[in-house]
Amino acid sequence: MAVKYTVPRGTQDILPKDSYKWEYMEMVFRKVAKSYGYQEINTPVFEQTEVFERSAGDSTDIVQKEMYRFQDKKGRNFALRPEGTAPVIRSYIENNLGSEGHITKLFYIEAMFRYDRPQSGRSRQFSQFGCECIGTNHPYYDAENITVFWTYLKTLGLKNFVVEINSIGCSECSETYNTALKDYFKKFIFLPNNEISDLVCPDCQTRYDKNPKRLLDCKIPKCKEISKEAPSMLDYLDDKCKTHFSEVQKYLDILKVPYVINPKIVRGLDYYTQTAFEFINYNLGSQNALGGGGRYDGLIKQMGGKDTPAVGFAGGFSRLLLSLINENSFQGDCPRPKYYIVCANDSSANDENVSSKLTKALELLIFLRNKGIYAEFDIEKISLKAQLKNANRLKAHHVIIIGEEELAKNYLTLKNMNTGEQTTLDFDKIDEL
Repeated sequence: MAVKYTVPRGTQDILPKDSYKWEYMEMVFRKVAKSYGYQEINTPVFEQTEVFERSAGDSTDIVQKEMYRFQDKKGRNFALRPEGTAPVIRSYIENNLGSEGHITKLFYIEAMFRYDRPQSGRSRQFSQFGCECIGTNHPYYDAENITVFWTYLKTLGLKNFVVEINSIGCSECSETYNTALKDYFKKFIFLPNNEISDLVCPDCQTRYDKNPKRLLDCKIPKCKEISKEAPSMLDYLDDKCKTHFSEVQKYLDILKVPYVINPKIVRGLDYYTQTAFEFINYNLGSQNALGGGGRYDGLIKQMGGKDTPAVGFAGGFSRLLLSLINENSFQGDCPRPKYYIVCANDSSANDENVSSKLTKALELLIFLRNKGIYAEFDIEKISLKAQLKNANRLKAHHVIIIGEEELAKNYLTLKNMNTGEQTTLDFDKIDEL
């Protein structure tokens, strides 16, 4: 019996009936990002493993559990790309993109890979969009970066989402906050005899020492419940970080982007500093984050470049599409032929006339397609009824009919399939189509 192959778990085929939806979301994102001065960058699908270990942090789930790692034939360690910021920064440094001293704005649309438990809105291969603004620590650009994402969602027609923002401080005030977090969580992690309790998950037991902020990012229900009463980062910001966060809010108000402050946002990667934000759709269940980002002023230096500030975000198309479908807000159109060409044959037509009509049809077909117009013609369908039925199936906007009379008088009949109205047009004037 022949082997039946199936798509790998956690991945999906994007079939023709849906591919136009993804194309539409990508098209709108490119348009919005470019309107804010961002330029597209594409990075390899795999990188040296250290690119992600140095950037994301060795205590994060991405590095600890989710990366697809492999060795090449020379024993070098690589990983499939699990997120987009680190490869962009690697390219920024390697290609000296900041050499002229100007702000560098980059966007990407690329596939990412994480070994995760597949569920609605979470796959092992997923398509991600993102923007990175590199070379400035001015709080306006934090607000602008958030505004790009907000504008994109509004342009798509999405309504039921909220922007949540926070500041996780700089390296100095973060240390003070980490101490406060450890003091709070200590009673939940350690028993009186200093043995480890089971009140929090094993991952959080590890996070307690490696990166206490990760304790606030745990998705396990019992850990989330404990973290509700944890100290707020906003109470530990130094004056510089308080001012920066206040300025971000001021610019968001000027840009008319609504937001709420959520002091529990820390993001899932270790490179964030100061501003952190998420876009949430509460109709999606537990996987309700459409995307997010924040400032990462120390990452470029950490990866071997000059000390350069930056801010960015990333989002996933899968959850975004689910949100649009749930709200019945998807605005893209399934591709429909603008013209469907019909050769109307009858029993009295001789072979020469049939051949002439076919030649006219094919000449017109290639003329329209060369102009970038979606036109269709089925050379295997002979009867007028079958051709019109196919035009209806494809939901063509117009049908162009070439029959005996049209051939004899050198014109075509144009039928509007929505209204049924018919007009004629001389072949010499087909540029008007």
